[in-house]
Parts: sequence; structure tokens; C-alpha cells
Amino acid sequence: MELVFLSFLGQPLWMWLVFVSLVLTLLALDLGVLNKDDHEIGIAESLKLSAMYIALGLGFAGFVFWQMGATATAQYLTAFVVEKSLSIDNIFVIALIFGFFAVPRQYQRRVLFWGILGVIVLRGLMIGLGATLVAEYHWLLYVFAAFLIVTGIKMLFSADKEHEITENGLIRFLRRRLRVTDGPRGHAFFVTEPDTKTGRLVRHATPLFLALVMIELADLVFAVDSVPAVFTITTDPYIVYTSNIFAILGLRALYFALSAILARFAYLKYALSVLLVFIGSKVFVAAALGWEKFPPAWSLGITFAILAAGILFSLWKTGTARGPAHPAE
Repeated sequence: MELVFLSFLGQPLWMWLVFVSLVLTLLALDLGVLNKDDHEIGIAESLKLSAMYIALGLGFAGFVFWQMGATATAQYLTAFVVEKSLSIDNIFVIALIFGFFAVPRQYQRRVLFWGILGVIVLRGLMIGLGATLVAEYHWLLYVFAAFLIVTGIKMLFSADKEHEITENGLIRFLRRRLRVTDGPRGHAFFVTEPDTKTGRLVRHATPLFLALVMIELADLVFAVDSVPAVFTITTDPYIVYTSNIFAILGLRALYFALSAILARFAYLKYALSVLLVFIGSKVFVAAALGWEKFPPAWSLGITFAILAAGILFSLWKTGTARGPAHPAE
């Protein structure tokens, strides 16, 4: 019994067990109850699921407040909002990946489920490594901060460029090493089919598996930005990991809600660029003013203001571009 009160990565083990149990329960409900049958998720269902995951993520802030106090809660909420916001750019890329591999909408939910399961493991490894390095070499926070500023500036000047998915080196490598079917085979990632040359039954990968690999790779690329961003908000591994995972858990539901209206948020990329610059800059501002940390409440408020401005400007600009509606002749 005493084992659960032992410290693990800065917090009692029982707190980690509460979080892991909650995540596993959500995943089991998602795959085994709410979406056990393949079907196309509509916008209404997607919005309900998104609202549920956001409510759970925000509700977990109450648990953080109960155990860790107001400062940790503000840091958790800021990290949650930042990760949720940065994941929107990931949605653009996921939509392109599904389009490139022609994954039917009724199977996209399954690919995203296993993709997010892999993300949970990858983020855990990256955050664990990052926490160990930052604890040993505190100056790495300034490296992270400078990296975020440079990344934000680069994003600002390339925000109007569209992502492209091409037959890249990884896809060519997989196609050389694996037998790949010429199209989806239901929701399967692998199937057994006759070889076109020998006629023998052999294992084939399907385009769904290639899409899954590309989604994992895309998240790994995005994590290079988002994980350092959260470490500049707080170095507590518990807050970093829980905020990351709660933000990512709702990514799949958010994808189906936003994929149909991505064009309406075209200018949000500029706000995300400014957000990265702000997150990186506040580390240097706090050091210059002799603060131990940039005030968490200020950080949360400024983060909301930047994102709200980006969303409102996007909706206004895209709404103006479409022009007034004309009555039918």
C-alpha cells in the first residue's frame, strides 16, 4: 500500500495511476462502446465528442488544483490550451494524409484511434527524456525558448504556404519492404492475399497502415515544437504529460469537426506563430526581470487573447472573402 505514495517523476505514484486509469477507461469506452462499428462520424457527433474531451481536460484541472494548488492549475490550463491549439495544424496534415492514401471516412476513425495510442507512448518517452535533461541542465530551457522563437518566426513567413504530402522517402521505403494492396481492405491494416507473381498467400499491408505510419511521423514532427513549448510553461513532468495527453485525446473528434471547415481557419496559423514566439520570449522576459517564472495567470490570459484574435480574424476574413449570399434566381 505504501508503494502508491512513493514519488514518481515529482508526484506520488497514485496520482499517475489515477490519470493512467482515466485515460485507459476513455480509450476502452471509445473503441469498445462508443465506436465499435465502422461508421462515418458526422459534424454533430464530432462536436459532441470534442465537447466531452475538452470538458474532461478542463475538469482534470480541478484535480490538479486539489492536489497541487492554483499556480500548477494555471500552468496546466495554459499548457492544455497551447497543446490543443498547436494540434490544429496537425489536423491540416492528417486531412492531407487521408486524402493522399484515399482512406474512406468510415475507416478514418480507426486509423486515428491507433495513431493517438502511438502518440501517447511517443509523447511519454519524449517528455520523460525532456524532464530528465531539463532537471540536469536547466539552461536547456533557454535553448527550447530560442528554438520556439525561431520556429514561430519561420512559421509566420511560411503560414500562407500549403502543406504537401508526396511519395516521400519513408513511403517509398515501406512500399519496397512491404507488399501493399492497391486499395483499402475494409478497416484492416494487414491482410493475407495471393501474391501477384507466385499466387501464394502472403501478408500484405493496406493503405490504412501507410496512413497510420505517416500520422505517427507527422506527430513526431509536431511534438518537436509542442513539447519544448510546454516545458517553457512548466517543468513538472506530471503537468506536461497530462496536459499533452488530454489535448491529444480529443484530437480525433476535433478532426472530424474541423476537417470540413478547415478553410475557415486559414489565418489561425499566423496566431499560432505569434503564440510560439510569445511562449519562447516569456522565458527571457522572466529572466531579464528577475522573476522565477512568468506569471502563470498572465501567460494563460495572453495565450487566450492571441488565439481568440486569430480565430475571430479567420472567421471574419474568410466570411468576407465568400461575400454576401445571393438569393436563388
